[in-house]
Amino acid sequence: MTYTPPKLLTFERFIAEYGDNARYELIDGELREAVAVDGLPGISKLLNPKGDRSPTGPHEEVSGNIAGRVYAEIFRSNLNWLIPKTCLIQPPAAEATALRPDVIVLDKEKLKQEPLWNKEPIICRGDTIKLVAEVVSTNWQDDYARKVEEYSLLGITEYWIIDFRALGGLQFIGNPKQPTLTVCQLVDGIYQQQKYRLGDMISSYLFPNLQLKLDNVMP
Repeated sequence: MTYTPPKLLTFERFIAEYGDNARYELIDGELREAVAVDGLPGISKLLNPKGDRSPTGPHEEVSGNIAGRVYAEIFRSNLNWLIPKTCLIQPPAAEATALRPDVIVLDKEKLKQEPLWNKEPIICRGDTIKLVAEVVSTNWQDDYARKVEEYSLLGITEYWIIDFRALGGLQFIGNPKQPTLTVCQLVDGIYQQQKYRLGDMISSYLFPNLQLKLDNVMP
């Protein structure tokens, strides 16, 4: 059997063909979709346009719950931040990569310095981003490894990993596996990670008055 490597995309081609499709992101030229397939943990699927599969309802429910809780705290604290419906991140240090967080919080004032924002919902500067959150699906390796590296290099203050189905590897969520929300806080360029289980009150540097438990966002 001959292995045929996937056809790589440039960032520009990805934006032209998939930029407005919330199901896809680009990692090192590879078109990816996190497909939540019951019973098949740990699979990240490389897709062609005929391989469309949408994120599951529970995945979208958790994303919406996180966005709603965070936006309520932004509004309550009178912060000049926003949560866009869709947004891509183009890491300056990574070629042919376009990350699409499930939830992203942006500084409205910093948006004035973004070179692409007025034409496309694309963020190039890390200091525009206050927080990103990823709801773990079958691409858990990206969420716990690759994106930890990318988001820390961008200087994003907080990164939340919401693993409500306990799909991550044992080294990331422990043994026995259980639903886990990991808050990564940037300290001297490195993420310090704190894990929260069901029943735990979550602590956030950005939102010190936030009253939130993993239980509140579960589907």
